[in-house]
Amino acid sequence: MAPHRQLDLDRFLPYRLSVLSNRISSSVAEIYSEHFQLTITEWRVMAILGRYPDLSANEVAQRSAMDKVAVSRAVARLIDAGRLTRGMHDDDRRRSVLRLSAEGMRIYDQIAPLALDFERQLLGDMTEEERALLFRVLDRLDELELKVEAAKTIHG
Repeated sequence: MAPHRQLDLDRFLPYRLSVLSNRISSSVAEIYSEHFQLTITEWRVMAILGRYPDLSANEVAQRSAMDKVAVSRAVARLIDAGRLTRGMHDDDRRRSVLRLSAEGMRIYDQIAPLALDFERQLLGDMTEEERALLFRVLDRLDELELKVEAAKTIHG
C-alpha cells in the first residue's frame, strides 16, 4: 500500500491566506471592537455600505464573500443599534436596500482613517513595487477564484 501524501500547510496557499487573514482581522478588530463595540462582520458590512450605499444584504454578502446568515445577523444588530437604515430601492419597490445612518456614517468616518493607518503600518516596509505586485497577485487569484466558481455553477 502506497503511503498517503502529506499536506504541508506551510506551503499550502489557502491555509496560509486564511491564517494571515485571521491574524490581520483580529489585530484590526481590536480597534473597532473596543472603541465602537463592533464585530468584524458588522464593521465589514459598514465598510462596504460606506463605499457602496444602497445594497441589499445579499449584495453585501456577495461583495464580501461572507456568509449570508452572518451578514443578515450583523445587519439586524446594526439596524437595532441605529447604525444602518433600511429603505426601498428606487427602481424596484420590492427590494430593500441598506445605507449607513448618520450615526453609522459618524462611526465610519472615525474608523476608516484608523483602518487606513493600520494598512500603512502593515505595508510600511514594502516598496511601491512590492505593494503593486502584491495587489496584482491578489487580483489574479481573485480572477482565478471567480472562474472556478463559475465552472462549479455550470457543471453542477
